Amino acid sequence: MKEIAERALNAAQLQGATYADIRIVHQQTQSILVKNGHVEGLSHDENQGFGVRVIVNGAWGFASSSLLSLDEAARVAAQAAQIARASSLAKARDVYLGPSEVHVARYETPVQVDPFSIPLEEKIALLLAADEEMRRAKGIAVTESNMAFLRENKVFASSEGSYIEQILIESGAGIEATAVGANEMQTRSFPNSFGRQQKKAGYEFIRELNLVENGQRIAEEAVALLSAPQCPSGITTVILDSTQLALQIHESCGHPSELDRVFGEEASYAGTSFLTLDKLGSFRYGSPIVNIYADATIPSALGTFGYDDEGVPAQRSPIVKEGIFVGYLTSRETAAMLGQRSNGTMRADGWNRIPLIRMTNINLEPGTWELEDLLADTEDGIYMAVNKSWSIDDKRLNFQFGTQLAYEIKKGKLGQMLKNATYTGITPEFWRSCDAICNEKYWQIWGLPNCGKGEPAQVAHVAHGAAPARFRHVRVGIV
Repeated sequence: MKEIAERALNAAQLQGATYADIRIVHQQTQSILVKNGHVEGLSHDENQGFGVRVIVNGAWGFASSSLLSLDEAARVAAQAAQIARASSLAKARDVYLGPSEVHVARYETPVQVDPFSIPLEEKIALLLAADEEMRRAKGIAVTESNMAFLRENKVFASSEGSYIEQILIESGAGIEATAVGANEMQTRSFPNSFGRQQKKAGYEFIRELNLVENGQRIAEEAVALLSAPQCPSGITTVILDSTQLALQIHESCGHPSELDRVFGEEASYAGTSFLTLDKLGSFRYGSPIVNIYADATIPSALGTFGYDDEGVPAQRSPIVKEGIFVGYLTSRETAAMLGQRSNGTMRADGWNRIPLIRMTNINLEPGTWELEDLLADTEDGIYMAVNKSWSIDDKRLNFQFGTQLAYEIKKGKLGQMLKNATYTGITPEFWRSCDAICNEKYWQIWGLPNCGKGEPAQVAHVAHGAAPARFRHVRVGIV
């Protein structure tokens, strides 16, 4: 790999590149889907290739190939330089990356059990057992359970002198039960919504999930939702569990803090951002107890790695400090435009895509409350858990979320189950209304393996950590 990398970088420089980097990537994925007691889907895929990124005449060029050879490395590098030269004819400014980043390193996801070493029969048996437990609940119409695994071997090398090898391993799984009534259907999932919980971890994580033990419970909750009262409409206090807060953070903090959106260089899928440059360091994003940060170093979190796809080390950086907006997610180029150093968030969905600014692990710091005390301190409100739906505008301001499960809160205690719970708000008003956050005992990090961005589309694997939190004066029950 080193010889191919050196050939590409040398070829790029001979073509006039003032900077060049290459990523050589091999990906291996496996997925299993069980539905209604049968194996519905099974796949095992591998792909490999490399992408070369260059700066010529102050403009970017990128080209890629699935053929790993010395001649192909030189050809693709020359092609990238040719594209950069053409792009420079329409450039608005010269690309400046700031100070050099030079690292020679190796990083590997710590795992106890390689997920690809586990026999397929064992994985399917676990999913079938979980499926059977869900179907014990009377009234269940559809059951699904799934697993997904990823191994990614990456080499990054740059003309500045970096050479970084990484092996990233992921494991994920989840179950879902759907009950169908006369005029509606209700779905519950475990441990998270939209398929599964996923981490940078080995198969030991799958065993810790206890999918079988939770199968019947979540199926019975789906059936119970059919006869539960509708979530009332009005303005009230809301307590969100950590799974719902994870998506709230993703949509209303993670996406708007991506600096390429602020500059208008990227708007696909998630729009631009209300967090314009004039707000940096002074804008009150949330209440004084709201602290949000990016951290790509958290053990086993889905957005964790050693180095990003520009060769910048994984790191922790603040986004919101005591309620004030203080930092963006940056690349080398966008950070330099602010006179800063990149906080290492550039990642690409494979060898044939150019890196974009992507969330890593964006988290809400825990507070001080015990959950029982938080409920007891809430006279009237609604507890909402596990995302069901979401909608947010192109500036990441106006939003509406729905949850799979909700309970009324009356006189400091959880009451009856409610169905079709929704809440809506405006991002800074909502976060300013946060007056209590549970402590680190309740803090969990949730993987999100389907964050879309870019054109052509790229999917990133990110994560969000949170503990249950309380928000005042929230409009609920909007349909």
